[in-house]
Amino acid sequence: MGPIRTSSRGGRTRAAATAAVGVLTLAALTAGCRVEPAGAAGTPAPVEPPTVSARPADDAKPGGDPTSAAPSRSASPSAPASPSTPPATPTKAPDAPATPEPETLMKTGDSSDRVRELQARLRQIGHFDRSPTGYYGTATEASVRSFQGKRGLTRTGRTDTVTWRRLRDMTREPTADELRPPTEREVAKPDPRCMTGRVLCISKNSRTLAWMIDGKVVSSMDVRFGSEYTPTREGTFEVYWKSRHHVSTLYDSPMPYAMFFSGGQAVHYSSDFAARGYTGASHGCVNVRDEAKIASLYAQVKDGDKVVVYR
Repeated sequence: MGPIRTSSRGGRTRAAATAAVGVLTLAALTAGCRVEPAGAAGTPAPVEPPTVSARPADDAKPGGDPTSAAPSRSASPSAPASPSTPPATPTKAPDAPATPEPETLMKTGDSSDRVRELQARLRQIGHFDRSPTGYYGTATEASVRSFQGKRGLTRTGRTDTVTWRRLRDMTREPTADELRPPTEREVAKPDPRCMTGRVLCISKNSRTLAWMIDGKVVSSMDVRFGSEYTPTREGTFEVYWKSRHHVSTLYDSPMPYAMFFSGGQAVHYSSDFAARGYTGASHGCVNVRDEAKIASLYAQVKDGDKVVVYR
C-alpha cells in the first residue's frame, strides 16, 4: 500500500498547535512559574501549611480539651516571652514605732504616802539612810539616782514607771514601823525636867523630840537645830504662841505648824530638813522633818505647855 497522504489542512492544524505549546512554555519560563513534568497536567498544586497563631486556639480556653488544642508558638522564637505579670516593686518596711518615754510618777517637790513608800523601799536595800518623811527632796533624788545607776537605768533622779517597777520587784511591802518609824535615832533618856506635866522634851545629843505627858512618851520625832552662828537656846521654856501657816518675817521662809517658845525660836516643820536631812541647819528653830507627825503634835500642844531643850 502506498503512503497515506494527509491533507494540507490537517498539517496546518498540527503545526499551529505545536507552535502554541512552544509559546506557552516560553511564557511560563519567563514568568518564573514552575513547569510541571510531562503527564502531570492534572495534578493539584500542593497546599501551603496554615499559619499558626502565636495566641492559644479557642479550644484551649477553660472547658476545652487541652490535648486537642493547637500548641502556642511565638511569632519570633528568639525573643523571650514577656512575663504575664510585672515584677513587684520592693516596698520599704515601715519604721518601728518609737518606744514611749516612761511616765514620771514622783519627782523633787512631791509630798505623798507613795513618796514615803519609795523611801522605805530604798532604805531596805541601802539607798536611803534615814527615816521616811514622805517628802521628795534632794536627798531622795540622790538616792533614786544612785539606785538607777546601780541597775543600769538612766540616772534622772526622778521615779518613773521603769524605776518604780524595778524597785518594787527587788523589795517587799514596807511595814507600818518602816513607813513611820518613831525616830531615825534612839530617843534619849528624858531629862528630869520632862517627867512631870505636858512637855516637849528636846535632846540635842540624840537629835530627837519626845512629846511626853506625865513621864510617858506619847510620840517622838527627829529634829535638827541652829548652826553655831544661830544656835538653838537651851533651857526650860513654854509655848506662848502657835501659828499654823507662819512665814518668817526675818528670813522670808515658811514655818508651818510653828509653836514659839523663846523669842523668834519655835518648833516647826521644815521642808528643807525633809529634803536635805542633817546637812543643813536652822536659824535657831527646832526643825521637824516629818510633816504628819508635827501636824499631829500641833493639834495636841496647847499654849503654856512646857518646852525643855537640853544636851
